[in-house]
Amino acid sequence: MGELRDQFWELPLAKLTRAEWEALCDGCGRCCLQKIEDADTGAIEDTNIACLLLDTGSAQCSDYRNRKAFVPDCLRLTLAIVEDVPWLPKTCAYRLRAENKPLHDWHYLISGDRETVKHAGVSVAGRVVSETDAGPMEHHIVDWDAADDGAA
Repeated sequence: MGELRDQFWELPLAKLTRAEWEALCDGCGRCCLQKIEDADTGAIEDTNIACLLLDTGSAQCSDYRNRKAFVPDCLRLTLAIVEDVPWLPKTCAYRLRAENKPLHDWHYLISGDRETVKHAGVSVAGRVVSETDAGPMEHHIVDWDAADDGAA
């Protein structure tokens, strides 16, 4: 990964290098969970079903570099679309910075510890099931925002 500038996360998203963009991710794993969209209303419900590439114990992608080859509909979050992805969690660093808000104290760039996202209860690590084992999606609906209330 390229060099990271001091406190780069305070810069506008458009000013970040590719390495800084990647480093902004808090590693919660929520963007790698299946969602259910109501065909009539467009409302999106979250689930606790993880993409087949997500390591359910660590909330890290097991093949991030090649993920699109295995999961063609995996969304690559970019500056061009970050403001148009309605299902990004309210705790997401990309969403926060797009709204010109600061990162949470538990974000590893602030705390200096990649485990604080787990301690804050924001990470999906150990709280999700792989799509290969899940069964019917409607049995796995989760309100992650309600779970975040103590962490945000």
